[in-house]
Amino acid sequence: MRDLLALAGELPQPRPVAASCAAYMQNVHILSRRPSPAKRPQPLTFFNNLLWMGSWDTDRLYAIDPQSWQVVKEIPAPGRPYGIAAFKNSLRVVVALEDDNRYMFECSQDGFDLSSKRACPDHTGSLLAVKGSTVYLCQLGNTRILELGDDGEPRRTIELTTRFAGFGFAKDDAYIISADEEFEKLELAQIDISQDAPDVRPVAGFDLDVRALAYDGSAWWTSHREGNEIVSFSI
Repeated sequence: MRDLLALAGELPQPRPVAASCAAYMQNVHILSRRPSPAKRPQPLTFFNNLLWMGSWDTDRLYAIDPQSWQVVKEIPAPGRPYGIAAFKNSLRVVVALEDDNRYMFECSQDGFDLSSKRACPDHTGSLLAVKGSTVYLCQLGNTRILELGDDGEPRRTIELTTRFAGFGFAKDDAYIISADEEFEKLELAQIDISQDAPDVRPVAGFDLDVRALAYDGSAWWTSHREGNEIVSFSI
């Protein structure tokens, strides 16, 4: 429940972001705004040259050809999808089940492996990202990112100084969508995940109320959830 409240902007506030340069910062450069194949798109990732999206309206995953913008695969999820990332030869998906408890599943193009169900630490978690062989789980309500071991248990905690609504990697660099108290001022910001309490360095602002991050090798993608759009952008 804490992660759901964090996304809605209703939790008590952590420490402010250090030394924002927002007054002099340009916004991201929007490349495209495309209609989502289902309402309320949330998590995004790229897998096998397709953009995978999870919808909060239908509780399904959609595999989208980013060139034709056609849905080539649609998979029902066992609950509301909060996070998704490509890992090895399949997807890892964070799903909210009963009482909003969060679980991680493996998912292939054939569907969810229900036997892979594993509780997220403290039954909370949302956004996912992968770098190399490491999976990172965001706990938005706790303003932290967990580096998970092979057993799915946390092996390191990365504490952030701001609320955030997206996390992803562009090559070796880690980025978040940082947020203010009301989730009204959103910024793309860089963090050093080798640090246990990294500084948050704003890079560019957003005009849209966006959630989630995915990188295709040259451009970023994000969900304009309440606008039912999927947006690509550069910085």
